[in-house]
Amino acid sequence: MTVQERFAGIIGWFSENMPEAETELRYRTPYELLVAVMLSAQCTDKRVNLVTPALFGRFPTSRDLAAAEPDEVFEYVKSVSYPNSKAEHLVMMARRLEEVYGGRVPDTVEELTTLQGVGRKTANVIVSVAFKKPAMAVDTHVFRVAERIGLTTNSKNPLQTERALVAHIPRELLGTAHHWLILHGRYVCTARTPHCDACGIAPWCRQRQRELKASMKKAAATKTA
Repeated sequence: MTVQERFAGIIGWFSENMPEAETELRYRTPYELLVAVMLSAQCTDKRVNLVTPALFGRFPTSRDLAAAEPDEVFEYVKSVSYPNSKAEHLVMMARRLEEVYGGRVPDTVEELTTLQGVGRKTANVIVSVAFKKPAMAVDTHVFRVAERIGLTTNSKNPLQTERALVAHIPRELLGTAHHWLILHGRYVCTARTPHCDACGIAPWCRQRQRELKASMKKAAATKTA
């Protein structure tokens, strides 16, 4: 199976079976999405969604957040991973947002990554989800799943994975494909025990096909022994 055939099969299956894939983070504005995505680093969306209602109630705008101190923000985010650094990043992000952008969340990766605590993955999520621009955000799920199923080969870092996916996925599907891979990694192609028997893209999955081939070879050897 060629890489092009694998991409075509996987994209086709997801397009038919999960056409409306979206983020599971709850937000109303680009500012809220930015805060939520920053909090979601190495943390579950479920946990972030439990934290953000009170956080947004206290800091409904970037101006409110910019006027706060990290210690105050910490009290609202202390149940997420790395709360101390995230509280500091949120405040510094909001201050720059106010000082440089007048409280407007930028809509380009280049501008977003000038904000403290905002890396390329977070910036791509904001560009794609909030502003509906073609972008492929690569988090740990996307990085792992893309390599396992064969959309990438020996990818060494998220940027390599991003470039490989962008090269083969139609621009208009990039944002949706990001959610396809995240949700697939979260609920089906899980890290330790993937649910291959329930996987719709198994016919195109490189790892699954390797395992089936090895199993058939072992069975044939046992039969002839």
